[in-house]
Amino acid sequence: MILNEYDISALIITLKLALSTTFILLVLGTPLSWWLSKTKFRLKFLIDAVIALPLVLPPTVLGFYLLIAFGPDGFIGILLDTLGIKPIAFTFTGLIAGSVIYSLPFVVQPLQDAFKSVGKQQIEVAATLGASPIDRFFTVIIPLARHGFFTAAVLGFAHTIGEFGVVLMIGGNIPGETQVLSIAIYDHVESLEYINAHWLSGILLCISFIMLISIYAVNRKFRIVQS
Repeated sequence: MILNEYDISALIITLKLALSTTFILLVLGTPLSWWLSKTKFRLKFLIDAVIALPLVLPPTVLGFYLLIAFGPDGFIGILLDTLGIKPIAFTFTGLIAGSVIYSLPFVVQPLQDAFKSVGKQQIEVAATLGASPIDRFFTVIIPLARHGFFTAAVLGFAHTIGEFGVVLMIGGNIPGETQVLSIAIYDHVESLEYINAHWLSGILLCISFIMLISIYAVNRKFRIVQS
């Protein structure tokens, strides 16, 4: 395999970014998805639209506005400076923040659909047995919606490792710090180093394909169990 130290570093950074982003999205997305699946709030459609915005917004546009917001003169940058925290633009922390926003719909939507599929009967039975709302959520709802969690985690991870526009805008291209695989591939192609680009592209292709197979296999098994 023809991978230099920068390629290996980009691979490690990409995996760290994807794992961190997926974990944060599951923690934040679970209560948000549950609320969205049950709320009667009249303006819920506006919240759904904001969450789904990264699906249609060009990544460079989203990345540009995140760069402005996270920069020293942006509202988030000024807030962080007030708290004694350095601006996170062009840092790994900035990559995580941008990735969380960019991959949010890929986690929230599967979780929301999974929560909607949970029947009321099991929840009501648990309630009659004295289970508190928190107990019901962790012992009944989450197990019943586990296929949604698996799909959300895989999609969030896979979507993050393939990011380009957002991570380039918010993180730049700093080898060993913010350079991810997608940017490293672009650098190799720009330098006519097609062999290196082939290896890195093949890695992303294999990871993405394996994850998609896993999603379809799990969902197929879930449909068989449900039928």
